[in-house]
Amino acid sequence: MGNVILGLLLSSPQTLYSLQKHFERVISLFYSASLGSLRTAVLALERRGLVTASDGVVSGRNRRTYAITDAGRAAFREWMAAPITGDLERTALPKLFFLGHVPADQRPQVLATITTRVHQDEAQLQALARELDSLEVPEEHRDLFHHQRLVLEYGLRAHRTAREFFAEIAEAG
Repeated sequence: MGNVILGLLLSSPQTLYSLQKHFERVISLFYSASLGSLRTAVLALERRGLVTASDGVVSGRNRRTYAITDAGRAAFREWMAAPITGDLERTALPKLFFLGHVPADQRPQVLATITTRVHQDEAQLQALARELDSLEVPEEHRDLFHHQRLVLEYGLRAHRTAREFFAEIAEAG
């Protein structure tokens, strides 16, 4: 979540409330966060020196505004260039969302890290499908197996779509 917050702060300094609104309106399409988890993440970024906070009054109310630091910008660039770890969609989609913050000549490398991971995950799912399809399933388990195999099929199709999608983006430049 910290990298998503850094990406939002690259556009402009924001209050916790405005960060929450961004998450609710746009970021929630690929990443959800409660106000409490946002607060925790922002404070962790502040402790690490990746954001700074300043207090002020906006419309008669005390507001704390967070801004990204040079160290935060560097951390964001490192994250964008790093291989994807953890959940594919939870990392790939935020990287795509913030790709406009990356210089144009570095974008192909970011897209390559995403497509590499999509290929790896798709290959694992295909291997699992081959393994499962070679099994002799007892009659009493065939109905259950069929529906569980459909979930794997969904994953295969989702990864094929992701692979094609990111390939189109990379080709378009």
